Amino acid sequence: MALPDFAVVILAAGKGTRLKSSLAKALHRAGGRTLVEHVVRACQRLKPRAIIAVVGHQAADVSAILKPLGVQIIVQEPQRGTGHAVLVARRALGSRIKYAIILPGDAPLVRSETLAELARLHQQHAAAATILSAELAQPAGYGRIVRREDGSVEAIVEDSALTDDQRSINEINSSIYAFTIDKLWPALARLRPVNAHRELYLTDAIGFLRAGGEAVQALVAADADEVLGCNTRADLAEVDLAFRRRKRAELMAVGVSMLMPESILIDPDVTVGPDTLVEPGVQLLGKSRIGAGCTIRTGSILSDVIVEDGALVKPYSVISSSYLSAETQVGPFAHLRDSARLLKGARVGNFVEVKKSILGERAKAMHLTYLGDARIGSETNVGAGTITCNYRRRRLHRCGVNDHK
Repeated sequence: MALPDFAVVILAAGKGTRLKSSLAKALHRAGGRTLVEHVVRACQRLKPRAIIAVVGHQAADVSAILKPLGVQIIVQEPQRGTGHAVLVARRALGSRIKYAIILPGDAPLVRSETLAELARLHQQHAAAATILSAELAQPAGYGRIVRREDGSVEAIVEDSALTDDQRSINEINSSIYAFTIDKLWPALARLRPVNAHRELYLTDAIGFLRAGGEAVQALVAADADEVLGCNTRADLAEVDLAFRRRKRAELMAVGVSMLMPESILIDPDVTVGPDTLVEPGVQLLGKSRIGAGCTIRTGSILSDVIVEDGALVKPYSVISSSYLSAETQVGPFAHLRDSARLLKGARVGNFVEVKKSILGERAKAMHLTYLGDARIGSETNVGAGTITCNYRRRRLHRCGVNDHK
């Protein structure tokens, strides 16, 4: 998909007071990434003309996350609301952008396909604004979408201002919008800080557009999870659960088996080959790559590892930044770290730690062993209680054990 007439504006200036944290809201994590990273990645797949982030609270830290992703940074100082944030981005949007998708930096579950459909509907109806909405069984606390008989939007009514008749409406505002730029600026110019917080709210611009006779549409998200925000710690936990469900479903659809999948935690960049079995309580983290036909047994934690086809990781093993070749076995209760490498058919057993070491093909270290900074030759059997540690004064040297012949 490509949206060359669109720019994206991500509103990431908020503090997140209800999170009760010293960390800016955008920097909190769910589903293996910061909230704002999830939003940026969804927007990148749209291939818009530009992605602009408006930052404020802890601007330097948020910018450090966003700049490597190619995002243009605008600082909002002071933070005077969402409408003010968009006004701050006006110069960056320039005069050649026809449309803008504007969304908060704490809506990490939104899919690029949904944003593309929002853009398509917006252009199809020649609307001044199009709202991404959702239908919730429990809409209390959210602004509601009030529609006209023709299906267009009449108003967004905040929860506190609902009439008795309107309280039955379960379609809510997600705070994700598409705007036609030349219609947006006059509406923003009319904003006034007439609320308790003395801020300029983007939602008020929707009201001005509708009052001026402009067309306002709404697209109902197919999956209500996509519009979940992260205002509290409970919200963060719910969003994280949604990400984990999504990732597990994605992997099971391509042939990965899982036992008690709700207990398994898998980060978004992890790949797993078909016919691999993942047992309860497993964590697959970072950029781990698991091959086909592997078994990762109960309680094991793998972070930034490469596991080739047919490998077996037995229960409660911890493996980080390491490589397991085909048909290797690890565990139970083993610890591999810091570029440990097991070549084809090698085996590491219970209560064995391997650090910065290579075990050759079909080498074995099965019991109560520490192998650090060593190269163990092929077919070698390392007995219980073995420790490799080769220091000359304070300088560490590697140990070597030749191939068994």
